[in-house]
Amino acid sequence: MCGRFTFEHEWPAFLDLYELDSAQERGRNTQARYNIAPSQDVLIVHNDVEGKQVAQIARWWLVPFWAKELPKGAMFNARIETIGTSPAFRDAFKSKRCLIPADGFYEWTVNPDDGKKDPWLITQPGGNPFSFAGLWAHNEKLGITSCTIITMPSAEPMTRLHDRQPAILDPAAYKEWLDPATSGARAKELLENQNLDGVLEFHRVSRDVNSSRFTGKPEVNPL
Repeated sequence: MCGRFTFEHEWPAFLDLYELDSAQERGRNTQARYNIAPSQDVLIVHNDVEGKQVAQIARWWLVPFWAKELPKGAMFNARIETIGTSPAFRDAFKSKRCLIPADGFYEWTVNPDDGKKDPWLITQPGGNPFSFAGLWAHNEKLGITSCTIITMPSAEPMTRLHDRQPAILDPAAYKEWLDPATSGARAKELLENQNLDGVLEFHRVSRDVNSSRFTGKPEVNPL
């Protein structure tokens, strides 16, 4: 699963990943965020009606276009196994796939000494920026643009921490993933075969991040 993530790099560090209007996007004002939680606003990248990549702010908790009220169930993650069939996600999976910029995410394990949860920060080598595979929607009635992160069964090394993990796409797959002409079957192939999930690194960090109200940079805790 993915319940919290980080956006520590400044926005220009992400621009090489996408095909955005660099003149327009380079001046986007972003700040470092170390503990982004569901229902908060995040940046997403998706195709506009002309097929061009654009960046937009979205609420991290998907609100389907047909919803009459904010969903009460957890909609911040979408399971790869059901994204093509679930009423909540299938329409977005067909035509509104997106990328969600990040540079780390958290997972928790139970400490055998005191029974409390230890948070782990998971990153790419060197802490490089990356993108979660996601879905987005715009609900005209509620005036909300929103998104969700796709999760899948864990691969090594994440199996040491949890049985599921977010799908982190290889940049080579971005264009095809965002294209609504890409079939659902092919989109699933991209998630399963063109991801960066096998090269993740993780470090135990302070329990400060166990609270979603904590917004500072957590300290790395040695084992």
